[in-house]
Amino acid sequence: MLCEMAELGFTHVELSHGIRITLVPGIMRAVEEGVIKIGTTHNFCPLPAGVNSAAPNLFEPSATDHREHDQWLRYTKRTIDFAAQVSARLVVCHLGSVEFFWFDPGEKLGKFIKAHQAADMAEDKAYLAVLAKCMAKLRKRMGPFWTQTRKSVAEIFAYAADKGIILGFENREKFTELPLDDDYLDFMAGLPAGSPAGYWHDTGHADIKERMGLLHHRLHLEKMAPHLAGFHLHDVNDEGRDHQPVGSGHIDFKMISEFWKPEHLLVLELGPRVEVDDVKRSKARIEDLLP
Repeated sequence: MLCEMAELGFTHVELSHGIRITLVPGIMRAVEEGVIKIGTTHNFCPLPAGVNSAAPNLFEPSATDHREHDQWLRYTKRTIDFAAQVSARLVVCHLGSVEFFWFDPGEKLGKFIKAHQAADMAEDKAYLAVLAKCMAKLRKRMGPFWTQTRKSVAEIFAYAADKGIILGFENREKFTELPLDDDYLDFMAGLPAGSPAGYWHDTGHADIKERMGLLHHRLHLEKMAPHLAGFHLHDVNDEGRDHQPVGSGHIDFKMISEFWKPEHLLVLELGPRVEVDDVKRSKARIEDLLP
């Protein structure tokens, strides 16, 4: 796996939340032999034993059940340990979600969007009315989950700092996932001084949220720029599918490149069905935009 990435011209990779425990010996061998370097890992990496497919939300920091919280803490620490072992700089983390037993507002919003594909959601009055109701319901319920998320990440800061690992908190694409986009700046700005944490910007997720009328991509980046640590780079096509080759969809990567700094980590996060030539083209397009 890593030899293939190196042959495509990559010097660093991200180890994702789909890395099975059985792959670890080969990864360690590749790192030790200098085949490639590891820039980032993604919680949870490696996956818990017996889990064989990508599962970044297997345990959530927002979980109010102490058993799930304990598992989130255990496997997040394990990911940090592994990141340090392979000399990665950063662990990408999700920050949980608001749980609904029924009448999930995210599902209601998704159904409306699906039924009105041609509408401009930022201008459609009927959609904005539905969005306002769904957002009110989400905020009414989110309190305990958001409080728990903040407690959970505070528990892990000292451990990450001791290992020399930065935590990259990723913006999410689903309506009920945390933090809400409007809350992100206050969350990051309110972290204790010296916290080993930064904002991780996913271009596809931000584009999906823009389509939902929940943020303006450029304005969101301008707001979050002081806290940026890195990027997941992928495009979104006209059908709303993300993890597409760079340049194949409608995301303005020239605009996004204006926010790149030398210290930022840039990761191509492409879908498994993307052809090799499209991977190469995506890499070339990003390199052409580098300052």
